[in-house]
Amino acid sequence: MRFLDRILHPKPRARFAPVAPDPRVEPAAGEFRAARFPAGGPVPWLDRPDAPQAIARKLAAGAITEREAALAREWVRDGVVLLEGFIDGARLDAAWSAYERALEAGALTPDAPASETDPLPGRVLNPHFGVPEIDALLRDPALVEPVSVLLGAEALPFQTIMGHKGSEQRAHSDAIHMTTYPLGYLAAAWIAFEDISDDAGPLVYYPGSHRLPYVFSHDVGIDPATFGEIGYTAYAERYEPRIAALIAEHHLEPRTFTARKGDVLMWHANILHGGAPRARAGSSRRALVCHYFARGVVTYHDLAATPSHLYAAGR
Repeated sequence: MRFLDRILHPKPRARFAPVAPDPRVEPAAGEFRAARFPAGGPVPWLDRPDAPQAIARKLAAGAITEREAALAREWVRDGVVLLEGFIDGARLDAAWSAYERALEAGALTPDAPASETDPLPGRVLNPHFGVPEIDALLRDPALVEPVSVLLGAEALPFQTIMGHKGSEQRAHSDAIHMTTYPLGYLAAAWIAFEDISDDAGPLVYYPGSHRLPYVFSHDVGIDPATFGEIGYTAYAERYEPRIAALIAEHHLEPRTFTARKGDVLMWHANILHGGAPRARAGSSRRALVCHYFARGVVTYHDLAATPSHLYAAGR
């Protein structure tokens, strides 16, 4: 299902509004950290205890389709939904070629260059700023619409990360990096640009982990001064072990996503996920991850205690 009925025959008005009332609350002391925001705010509809009943009501009222209701139920249960073969391969090939040209021209800078031991360059943050084909993917209604359904609010494209290879990151939640007030109004869409094998460092996630308590920088003793001084060393020493302990404590089982080209995996703001180790340095895992906030929420980076570029721009 590609939501083509809504793309080819759009409704005359938007189906989803911004989160309301608009909670544009400045954090205490001017620090954009979760601990500085007041408790409260509207909870995303699929995070509420009555989510199954709400899905049934919306379906009965014709506010969502049968397919959207099925996705919503998966989201409630697992914190992820899989859209198989969702994006056309030829379109992905064209976008990847444009990305490669931008790298060759020096218009994009990967976080680590290729080397003799690893022939693949690192990831690029926000390639959509310089590659129109990537920007078009980020803003495609076929992606934005289901994210809006899952958030229960109008989804606003925010950030992209693209790369040739697996991240090999330890398990984490996106919420400490990209945070919203009120909580939970963030979702990601991970797009496979090729078939992903087991030895290529595939994405790993923990179904149901989105229901665990959020873990923020103040929970693990990382203050802005510490992060400013030693950066992600503090994250590796304090945050990642806490997440590993949570996984062990709750006996969470990992699921490996050996995607096929064109598959899209969408996940909740608090789902725990990471990248498996690559078996070979040259094995590729071409992918793009798109992040979306709900329009109307305060958007910031808890770990760095800074507002997002969307918030700074008044969006």
